Amino acid sequence: MTYRKKLIEVALPLEAINVESAREKSIRHGHPSTLHLWWSRKPLATTRAVLWASLVDDPSSWPEKFPTEEAQNRERQRLFDILGRIELEKDKKGNTKQVVRGLVSWDEINQPNSAVLLEAQREIARCLAWERGEEPPTKPDAIRDYIAKYAPPAYDPFCGGGSIPLEAQRLGLQAHGSDLNPVAVLITKALIEIPPKFKDKPPVNPDSRQKQKISSWEGAQGLAADVRYYGQWMRDEAFKRIGYLYPMVETNHKGTKDTKVIAWLWARTVKCPNPACGCQMPLVNKFSLSTKKGKEAWVEPFVGDFNTEGDINHKGTEDTKGDDFGVSGVSPKIRFEVKTGKGTAPDGTVNRKGAVCIACNTPVPFDHIRREGKAGRMDAQLMAIVAEGQGGRVYLSPDEEQEYIAKKAQPEWKPETELSTHSQYMAAPRYGMTKHADLFTPRQLVALTTFSDLVSETREKIKADAVAAGIPDDDLPLNDGGIGATAYADAVAIYLAFAVDRVSDVCSTICSWNISRDGLRNTFARQAIPMSWDFAEANPMSDSTGNFNGAIDWIVEVIKKSSCSAPGQVIQLDATKNHKNDSIAKLISSDPPYYDAIPYADLSDFFYVWLRRSIGSIYPEIFNTLLVPKTQEMVADHFRHGSKEKAKQFFEDSLIQVFKRVNQINYQDYPVTIYYALKQTETDDQQNVSSTGWETILEGLIQANFSIDGTWPLRTELSNRMRGQDSNALASSIVLVCRPRPADAPKASRRQFLNELKRDLPQALKLLQQGNIAPVDLAQASIGPGMAIYSKYAAILESNGSSMGVRTALQLINQILDEFLTEQEGEFDSDTRWALTWFEQYQFNEGLYGNAETLSKAKNTSIQGMVEAGILEAKAGKVRLLKREDLKTDWKPEKDERTPIWEITQHLIHTLDKNGETGAAELLAKLGNRADLAKELAYRLYSLCDRKGWTQEAIAYNSLVTSWPEITRLANEYKPSPEQLSFSL
Repeated sequence: MTYRKKLIEVALPLEAINVESAREKSIRHGHPSTLHLWWSRKPLATTRAVLWASLVDDPSSWPEKFPTEEAQNRERQRLFDILGRIELEKDKKGNTKQVVRGLVSWDEINQPNSAVLLEAQREIARCLAWERGEEPPTKPDAIRDYIAKYAPPAYDPFCGGGSIPLEAQRLGLQAHGSDLNPVAVLITKALIEIPPKFKDKPPVNPDSRQKQKISSWEGAQGLAADVRYYGQWMRDEAFKRIGYLYPMVETNHKGTKDTKVIAWLWARTVKCPNPACGCQMPLVNKFSLSTKKGKEAWVEPFVGDFNTEGDINHKGTEDTKGDDFGVSGVSPKIRFEVKTGKGTAPDGTVNRKGAVCIACNTPVPFDHIRREGKAGRMDAQLMAIVAEGQGGRVYLSPDEEQEYIAKKAQPEWKPETELSTHSQYMAAPRYGMTKHADLFTPRQLVALTTFSDLVSETREKIKADAVAAGIPDDDLPLNDGGIGATAYADAVAIYLAFAVDRVSDVCSTICSWNISRDGLRNTFARQAIPMSWDFAEANPMSDSTGNFNGAIDWIVEVIKKSSCSAPGQVIQLDATKNHKNDSIAKLISSDPPYYDAIPYADLSDFFYVWLRRSIGSIYPEIFNTLLVPKTQEMVADHFRHGSKEKAKQFFEDSLIQVFKRVNQINYQDYPVTIYYALKQTETDDQQNVSSTGWETILEGLIQANFSIDGTWPLRTELSNRMRGQDSNALASSIVLVCRPRPADAPKASRRQFLNELKRDLPQALKLLQQGNIAPVDLAQASIGPGMAIYSKYAAILESNGSSMGVRTALQLINQILDEFLTEQEGEFDSDTRWALTWFEQYQFNEGLYGNAETLSKAKNTSIQGMVEAGILEAKAGKVRLLKREDLKTDWKPEKDERTPIWEITQHLIHTLDKNGETGAAELLAKLGNRADLAKELAYRLYSLCDRKGWTQEAIAYNSLVTSWPEITRLANEYKPSPEQLSFSL
């Protein structure tokens, strides 16, 4: 089949897309990701760019309109400028900063009547019109109508957090999504299906009707106003019912308790196993409360017996540890006091090895803590109180009244559903917390059930107000396609239920206190339910972090920015199953599960139990199970399937079924785009490396008769997430651009395939490096051009006539990548080549001088020369490469006659770490052309460290490459200050 190539199949302005995608992670207010938590959401900038570039023709597809290569390049650049371009601007202080313009810019597409969005839609309409032999529309309404009539509907069979359908809708396409997970379905419905149903409708709440300040309610503004109004009503009503559980505290030393509590900080406790002690020992990760300069605060624990008057005899920590508390016959008690100002917080009582009793100093293994927890003997003790102060947070010592009130709460209902016991993601069940209810304090359960009950009550109130506002009462619910008073009440209730979910995320005993930011860390700070020893209990009635009104505010801002530009439809569906809508061809773009990376169903149960209670009656079919469906979930979960092999087989079979379905329903004029991001490799007995995750998804596509038309590394993942701070996690997604493979595709021999790889792959790798792909992503990105060669053939035949499998192809691609990186060593100087070889064996550790001398002769250098160059230390018969912190601090490269690329690279990394990109740029400017190979060396060193498992060292080289564009930009602007002349008088 012949088709016109789309822009995404030829070129993309990657840097602009990547910069904005990375920036988008820091955008919060009004961003759809803040509507409801979902894991591994793709940035909207990325999905918007991929969709638009899949719809717009590449200029080479129209040779009659762009007959020369120059004309095509010029037109392609014009399209790039529409999609995304980087401009340099001066801020108020005169500093130059990068600003992304165009369709990928969140700021520009959210302008009222966005000219940028209209320009992008004009290009879509133009391509549609050219294909139909018609004149393109020019007026805004005509452009949008043309797209609605002739553009293909878009569909994501794994809609998850809704990023892809939402951006398809923003571009003017009919948006369709499906997911097996009810929580994902509901999130995407709230983004693309509900707002258009009530577009341009005024609010129904009494306040808005009486004030009538706004004569015209555009988009979802009216819906947003009602969510705010009824959210406030819910909060006020909840306070009437349970406000007594949230007493104020005294902070003014005037005897009046008039300050709201932000959070109560608790320490879990278990009985010390030492029979001579037996205290209820606190389990605390850190006693520090705030590390902000000038506002330092911490908890000081005190240990002692109670005397007959109830006072503690012993105070302090160090002086009482190890005392024979059994003498008094009473187990020692622990109390806490908050300290501020100068001082040092004591060490925590729990680390990765186990715990220690703060009273008797007895080491306590985790096995004991688990036994106590499973026996129901784990308790909690109030450790500190965080209150609202005029100049920031106020930290107060605990008092008995506050602890008593918290513990007297009696929930009338709690979620008795079982938590998953998956050992990789679920730590809490190992300590006796086996039900969802166990993740909350009694007071938290009272609050959440109260808010949940109020969703139903508020829904009835909204319906009555809607009827009073003149909306017809047809008794047709939202689930049945209604748009009257009943359906509208359902719609508002869904967003109110999301607020309950948002509160649950910051109101569980998994939440912790962030000592560097003086705020709560939510339950899902990472993609797991870990164990928190000391936890933060937020006050949902406060005006600060974790409060209910705040949850409503986040949701309202998202609704206000709803697109409403085209209808949307979301259904619950197993992606492997056919649906009646499959008869309509669609543009397919999807982000399928990454093998075994995230247990979506297990994690989303946390929210499902509250949604089911709050709004289960609105969507009875979606909420017809006690927990999220798991059996059919397309995740390679060995825990669920009984073994890794069975899990792998299930995932592979499911993926092939999905891609076969996609091939059947895909609109043939447009490519299919699939996102993938997973760092997972296997090494066989011959040390051949392949990627299990990659192998599975590629095998699925090829088995479904797709060919890989192109791949794009897009920087989409949050670089400062908790996992990324301590691991060499992926920084990018790879977007695979696929087309159905022609039925008459030829076959090729292994030799022919290998020759094509050796001919074409190195050039593709060079282009990837020039595009500044992160070293951590290079191995994955190299698979794209390699598999493009592999997948264009019906089969690659081995010498015995059998077909080459994807695993073998991946191993050959990895071999070519290793050869490419090794060949780059030939461009390095002799000192650097020696350092590389030595580093691979010894890293920065000592080795024998004789071995170093032998290697130096082979590399045509000398030990003494490298010592003088400043990269090596040689003494007492031993040699070692200097660590970065050992390098000369006063190094002046412009005066150094021997500057190996190794030295330059290590200095750049050290300067980047200490002085940031500005400092590294200043150094780079002084180095001139000598630094050109530093980036190539960083790629080589990253690959080496990654293979050796030297994670922290690998991160250093990855960081240099990812910072390279900004470093070079700043270096080009750098103007050295003239050296001051000195005179000897």
